[in-house]
Amino acid sequence: MSNISNKRINIYFITIVITLGGLLFGYDTGVINGTQFYFSKYFELTGAIKGFIVSSALLGALFGAIISGVLSKSIGRKNSLIIAAILFAISAWGSGMPSFLPETTTLLVMFRILGGIGIGIASMNAPMYIAEIAPAEKRGTLVTFYQLAIVIGFFVVFLATYFIGNNLTDEQNIAYGWRQMFWSELIPAGLFLILLFFVPKSPRWVMIKGKEEEAKIILTQIHGKEIADKEFVEIQESIHKDNKSEKASIFSKSLFPIIIIGTVLSALQQFTGINAVLYYGADIFEQALGFGKEDILLQQILLATVNLLFTFIAMYTVDKLGRKPLLMIGGFGMLIGFLMMGFTLYLSDYSNVNAAGMPAISQTEGIISLIGVLIFIASFAMSMGPVVWVILSEIFPNKIRSVAMSIAVAAQWLANYFVSQTFPMIVESDANKIQVDGGVWNNALPYFLFSGFIVIIILFVWKFIPETKGKTLEEMETLFEK
Repeated sequence: MSNISNKRINIYFITIVITLGGLLFGYDTGVINGTQFYFSKYFELTGAIKGFIVSSALLGALFGAIISGVLSKSIGRKNSLIIAAILFAISAWGSGMPSFLPETTTLLVMFRILGGIGIGIASMNAPMYIAEIAPAEKRGTLVTFYQLAIVIGFFVVFLATYFIGNNLTDEQNIAYGWRQMFWSELIPAGLFLILLFFVPKSPRWVMIKGKEEEAKIILTQIHGKEIADKEFVEIQESIHKDNKSEKASIFSKSLFPIIIIGTVLSALQQFTGINAVLYYGADIFEQALGFGKEDILLQQILLATVNLLFTFIAMYTVDKLGRKPLLMIGGFGMLIGFLMMGFTLYLSDYSNVNAAGMPAISQTEGIISLIGVLIFIASFAMSMGPVVWVILSEIFPNKIRSVAMSIAVAAQWLANYFVSQTFPMIVESDANKIQVDGGVWNNALPYFLFSGFIVIIILFVWKFIPETKGKTLEEMETLFEK
């Protein structure tokens, strides 16, 4: 077998193992959607408590992202991911409330927070690890595997919870079906934990720790001797330059602007409104677009399918077209999608009644709005979804990569929590009510607000984001010096 063949098998095996962290990211955040309907009835929850249980994992993810920088720097990317895998498994097991544990919502929140901490740690370390082992010409494609895994995680957990729930009665689902849905996460979590012991440490982290011989062996195993020798010299020179330069402070004159750019881009990913659509899709389809409950399952399948297909497009184009063009194209696509939906809702008269007996737009208007949502999802999946992770894993210099990445990812989770909490408030606000009830925006306000943020994203990318295609991580450090 040739060196090229060995190289590809090695890199892709490592990448697939590491991206299981992304699959668990999607699985853990998605499993709550399948379980909350049943455990809410089991515990007889109020809306406020249910909302806190659902969002508690986001708070855990924020904390996990904050500590992940220190964790990654001290024990490495691989060991940090092992800790994340253990937290995923504990969370899945405990959230299902084994019979010997006290059945309290407080305990459920605690286990959900543990899973969230795992998400926060994995969401920072997995794409960074992949970027650090990938050759420059394939780095974009390999890092987008991470976003693909998140999307697959959402898709798989949707199928798993549907399969479990569909084979039980409502009474059985309320009694124990939701437990089995949580426990289903033990399978990917266990697989992730076991396979992590078969991948090497990040060679860049090993080199930073002064273990040059070990780093050289790892680089040779991944890339072959010729490429490994070249990368070894580049990393060595970069670390030597870092040691001679100013103290590695994120507030230094040369580094602080890079931190700000990466953090703002990371937060703006959430202000597109993507998780408002993914978390509250059923409510949007039923309450705003007029689809009956029998249609909602089909709409969710459509969203998941479009999300998955267009993530593949990003994978195959990110190292050809580049990062910046994809962000710009996707930005305009997201804007068109939400404006279609926003104006359709704003101009509707809500003269019909949906399956729930609520005022709803006509079938034609509902279809136009659905197309707008699908255009938005497709555009996000080929741009802001995967490409932001690629850029975040690339732009930060070696000396601050762990800390800078944790700041950027923490900002993303904070933005996620903010959008997830405020979206239903905006939807239910007096200004957003349908016009016959005295509202101004006719259910369109959230989508016009998101459209405004998307315009900001387009301008921000055009002005501040450099093209990073084909550059090594060491070459990347000169981009912001220009």
